Amino acid sequence: QVQLVESGGGLVQPGGSLRLSCAASGNISSIGTMRWYRQAPGSQRDLLASITSGGSTNYADSVKGRFTISRDNAKNTMYLRMNSLKPEDTAVYTCNADRVVVVGDPLYEYDVWGQGTQVTVSS
Repeated sequence: QVQLVESGGGLVQPGGSLRLSCAASGNISSIGTMRWYRQAPGSQRDLLASITSGGSTNYADSVKGRFTISRDNAKNTMYLRMNSLKPEDTAVYTCNADRVVVVGDPLYEYDVWGQGTQVTVSS
């Protein structure tokens, strides 16, 4: 069983910073691309950033220059550093990992989602 667990959300003032973590657990052999999404109340879920196993990154225009995605493959963990936060960044942030291979089952690739962590930007 593979799970993703997010942490690091909370309440922050406008202009502040947070770092989110997304830790994958299970007997993992490899992980493909990892992604951060967010969903505000009444809105669709938006892709914010992605990072491949080799470290190539992509960002949505709305967060480019403010958010930084990174990962530690040895720890099966992905991060999202968020700077210059705005009230419109308030949302539930969720991570995703694709092409997750577990030890002993090399022919199957999982697509896994976390439960989400709330980020609230308010004074």
